[in-house]
Amino acid sequence: MSTERSHLAHAGIALFVTLLWSSSWVLIRWGFDRESLQPLTFAALRYGIASLVMIGWTFSNRTYRQQLASMNRSLLARIVVLGVVFYAVTQGAIFVALDNQPAATTSLLLALTPLLVAVLAGRSLRESASGRQVWGTILVVLGAWLYFTGGLGATVVGIVAAIVALGANVAGSLLGRHVNRPADASPVVVTAVSMTVGSIILAVIGAASEGLPTVSARAWLIILWLAVVNTAAAFTLWNLSLRELSAVESAGINNTMLIQIAVLAWIFLGEAPGIAGLAGIALVSIGVLLTQAVRVRMST
Repeated sequence: MSTERSHLAHAGIALFVTLLWSSSWVLIRWGFDRESLQPLTFAALRYGIASLVMIGWTFSNRTYRQQLASMNRSLLARIVVLGVVFYAVTQGAIFVALDNQPAATTSLLLALTPLLVAVLAGRSLRESASGRQVWGTILVVLGAWLYFTGGLGATVVGIVAAIVALGANVAGSLLGRHVNRPADASPVVVTAVSMTVGSIILAVIGAASEGLPTVSARAWLIILWLAVVNTAAAFTLWNLSLRELSAVESAGINNTMLIQIAVLAWIFLGEAPGIAGLAGIALVSIGVLLTQAVRVRMST
């Protein structure tokens, strides 16, 4: 496969993953509103079950077992930190934010991720973004702001949790690129180890702060779908895409979730975007297109 085709294929994989993740926001809201699930316990169940799937996959494959057994301490330490940042902190904070305020407010803050990644990637990853990519991320942020103008129903707990999620999401994007770019370990192994670490932390904190949950049959269906499809499979594919996409590109694709969530919320939650919302969607679309239009230059 040519370099350009390979790059396009990895971008398509990343976009498909964002579609799965966007549907998660609707399912999570159903879990809170219809099943009365607690945020950290909900997150722990989702990522705990997903990590069991990934562990089973890892140990059933000889190549993955060998990679895990021969993994050097430096790489293992980075994967563990990735699990703490990207799963325990980011996902836990997102669940708390969604439970305490409308999804629009959390999405608005998380829309700053690609812009912050663009600024920081040049220092930590030695990837300098082009002018078009910088303008693209700016348009994404402006579009997100326009879409979510009006009363957002923010709460102190929700805003603090969303800010924590934003910081951890930026750090996770950069760290994920650090871990996956050298291709020293399979995305399956990276996902299995990091997700296990994060889910254990979520489970401990959730049990200590929220107690043991009572889960209905319908809630289990939601949790299992989120765990197996939207988590285990999705995060593995995401780690695969990071082998080709730069941090700015992956963050830009990730931000299309603003559009996807808006459409899904319109269809399944009855939240119509209105004229300002449609204009915001247009700006986000243009911004993401600019982000993807020019490849990030790798400095030597």
